[in-house]
Amino acid sequence: KEKAFCCSKCTYKCSRRSDLTRHLYTHTKEKPFSCSQCSYKCSTRSNLTRHMYTHTKEKPFSCSQCSYKCSEKSNLTQHMYTHTKEKPFSCSKCSYKCSTTSNLTQHMYTHTKEKPFTCSECSYKCSRKEHLTQHMYKHTKEKPFSCSQCDHKCSHKSSLTQHMYYHTK
Repeated sequence: KEKAFCCSKCTYKCSRRSDLTRHLYTHTKEKPFSCSQCSYKCSTRSNLTRHMYTHTKEKPFSCSQCSYKCSEKSNLTQHMYTHTKEKPFSCSKCSYKCSTTSNLTQHMYTHTKEKPFTCSECSYKCSRKEHLTQHMYKHTKEKPFSCSQCDHKCSHKSSLTQHMYYHTK
């Protein structure tokens, strides 16, 4: 198909005017689609449709092998790797393989020694977002993990697991 529509700002070409209009939003940063239930805005109707599932809790995509359901097709594709054991993403520096791009990105930090997550309160840096979240509990004094048997609360899940052994004695 001939790509008759060309972006005046970059080398992008496409065969439909609607695709060019959508592409132009990447330059203008325009977000004409708005959620009626929150402040979310986006540049495509499909992104808005996907976002709306966060409000409706609808999960239209189902796994044919188990009871897993999700709101995004890409999540289902990702999930299917748990059944096929497929690991389509490979590290270019070693033999590591994985089933998600996010795991590969995470793995690459072991080679680059990059620590992109930075604490806003101190000089702490890390390579995993969840480590920064854990670290922030030191500053906020938050203790999100609660014992179901007593009043004990803690900031680390592992601490709660350890605490639970006291109830089994």
